[in-house]
Amino acid sequence: MKHHEILIAGFGGQGILFLGRVLAVAGMLEGHEVSWYPSYGPEMRGGTANCTVIISDEEIGATISDRPGVCIVMNEPSFFRFAPAVQSGGLLLVNASLVRAKCEREDLEVLPVPANDLAKLYLDGAEVTNTIILGALLARCPIVQRESAERALAECLRGKREKLYTLNLKALEVGWEFVEKGAEPCW
Repeated sequence: MKHHEILIAGFGGQGILFLGRVLAVAGMLEGHEVSWYPSYGPEMRGGTANCTVIISDEEIGATISDRPGVCIVMNEPSFFRFAPAVQSGGLLLVNASLVRAKCEREDLEVLPVPANDLAKLYLDGAEVTNTIILGALLARCPIVQRESAERALAECLRGKREKLYTLNLKALEVGWEFVEKGAEPCW
């Protein structure tokens, strides 16, 4: 049975809600039940943003997760706020370019991904750190198939943002390859 509860958090403007939406759409494309619950401050860009995504084979009873199995933190304030909530045995993905704190919990798998550094190195500094993190997540924990994520990106980037599809595919590949080529799973 498939049931994943994912919490994604960071600053507004980092593509937190977009990342959650792509995961939710990918889950729908695979025929799963999904829930996408965004939360953000009134200031949006620069403020806090987080969302909860649930992908399941069964009907979803609640849209919020107090103990997510997967947590993605894109900045240090989100690390301190949400890392303690991850269930024991869960996965914590950390944007290691912005989070310098170390996770002291020994009951988690911690995957540091230097998303901003990877964007600078491979994508001319493009603001696609969220999609790099998505690639890393799917390489480590196939919540949805990579092909479904690619189709979901196309769906979520329709219209005016369609020109960003190729860049986001490259970012997905960068994150995937970072993990596939031996990223260290823990600090």
